[in-house]
Amino acid sequence: MVDDPQKAGDNGIMVVNLDMVFSALADPTRRAILAMLLEDDMAVTDVAEPFQMSLAAISKHLGILAEAGLISREKRGRVIWCKLEPDALRAGSVWMQGFGQFEPVDLDAFERFLEEELAATGAETETTLTPSA
Repeated sequence: MVDDPQKAGDNGIMVVNLDMVFSALADPTRRAILAMLLEDDMAVTDVAEPFQMSLAAISKHLGILAEAGLISREKRGRVIWCKLEPDALRAGSVWMQGFGQFEPVDLDAFERFLEEELAATGAETETTLTPSA
């Protein structure tokens, strides 16, 4: 594991530490925060509003997200603003796609398959439950 959350690569671009990204994503509160930041940049107090936890607890979550490179924080006057940094998510996505198991799923085809399976199972159940004449 790399000591720094991020380190400069050979070309000067920040390299995301995938361990920190996946660790940050493991918490449902942090995933909810990222979903909120998809819409727009938000002040820390606005991020904290929908959660039933202290501002200090939200700040800890934001710190973990920032260390993982998933968000950036900027102080504007008295307010600290949070912004989603999608490159860290992109790196995790690219890593998972390397396994080939995470191809996009055709949900319509999956639904048709399930309907066919349920219909076939239902037909088998009916024939075993229906008394023969």
